[in-house]
Order: sequence, then C-alpha cells, then structure tokens
Amino acid sequence: MDKVRVDKWLWSVRIFKSRTLASNACKKGHVRVDGQILKPSAFVKQGDLLEVRKNNFNMRFKVVELIEKRVSAKLAEPCYEDHTPEEELNKFKAWFMNGRATEFREKGAGRPTKRDRRQIDGFKEGDSMLEQLDWEEEE
Repeated sequence: MDKVRVDKWLWSVRIFKSRTLASNACKKGHVRVDGQILKPSAFVKQGDLLEVRKNNFNMRFKVVELIEKRVSAKLAEPCYEDHTPEEELNKFKAWFMNGRATEFREKGAGRPTKRDRRQIDGFKEGDSMLEQLDWEEEE
C-alpha cells in the first residue's frame, strides 16, 4: 500500500473521532499538503506533511506509516510525527487545561430548536468568517 485517502488516514490515526468529521474538515479546506487544500478523496503518501486546522488550532503531522483501518491509540501513535509549532501546542494546552465553560441555557427557554442547535454547533466548531480569512491570509 503506497497511498491512502486522506480522510481515512486522519480517522484511522485518531486525529478525528469519525471519518465524517475528517471528510468535513477536508471539504471546508482545513486539511492541506504543501499549501494545497485536499479533498477527502485525495491520497497521502509516506513523508507528506499535513497541515490540519481543528478547533481553531493549526496542527502539523508528518505521515510515517499508512494505515486504512482504525487502530488503538498505542498502535496509531507511531504512524505519524507531530510537527505542530510550539506556540500552537502551548495555546492548545492552555485551552485544554483551563477547561471550557459549561453550557448554560436560561430556565424556561425550553429545548433548542434545530436552528438553535446548528448555531450552537457552528459556534463550538469555530466556523466563522474570521477563521476562513486566517487561512486565506496565510497563502
């Protein structure tokens, strides 16, 4: 095996929880190789340096080994090298260690509607125009 789909690889090495999330990240332009945005069906090969934007953090991973099936975290770890810049790691650790505020809804507001849920999910994912502009400025 000399090539694997990028969405499969990102899912199998546990960078994303599901293949759908990996595929959606590719579709939104959050996965790049050499500055080029990858489609979910694009292939990666050993030695590629992937730039992944996830939860407003820019991470970099070098493909060391190609796998198609999801494996345990211990087995997935040697399949990639983390080349994320130090400032991004510090930002991620600060965000992760401080925890996130719990979600709060006013008493009596009832269940969120489908529209409310989509807005909440979009806010949590950080899919804003500013995020897209950040990626465009880097080019």
